[in-house]
Amino acid sequence: MVRQLMMLALLLPLAACQSTQVQRDFDPQRDFSAYRSWHWKEPALQYRPDDPRVKSDLTEQRIRSAVSEQLDQRGLRQAQAGSQPDVLVQAWFIVDERSQQYTTASMGAWGNPWHGFWGGPMYSDTRTIHYQVGTLQVDFYDAADGKLVWRGSAEQVLRDDPGSPQERAGMFRETVHKVLSQYPPH
Repeated sequence: MVRQLMMLALLLPLAACQSTQVQRDFDPQRDFSAYRSWHWKEPALQYRPDDPRVKSDLTEQRIRSAVSEQLDQRGLRQAQAGSQPDVLVQAWFIVDERSQQYTTASMGAWGNPWHGFWGGPMYSDTRTIHYQVGTLQVDFYDAADGKLVWRGSAEQVLRDDPGSPQERAGMFRETVHKVLSQYPPH
């Protein structure tokens, strides 16, 4: 029982890592209010690793749909075929394997509170936890000069069970919303 409580205390920091960490970077010299239309920069979605368990047409559809929805909500409209967009958009879905080690130490003791305790052997238990971290990155390139003008990303620990197709689509919508909530930069 005590060992389980100790493991719980050690796993709490890992659970804290499950919150989404959002970052952004941008060119402060750009006038983001001038960007009104966008189009995909091909390939629209890139994967790392290039693994069929990660890379799929279904994942690409979910990410493209989520990005399109969020850009539309921010006043950026997808450019019509044949017209020049202001911004080119490209997304990355990156999955990294990570691990963390936790060591717990405990000491055995005999006795009781009335007659005192006697020391026993000390035990040490090291456990390694393997997990995957997913990063969704969205890049905006100025269509006129091709330079990167804005980048946003969100990183979070991936669940072992990704859930149903609806849950996956919802997870991508939520993550893209968090990434693009920082656009345009203020």
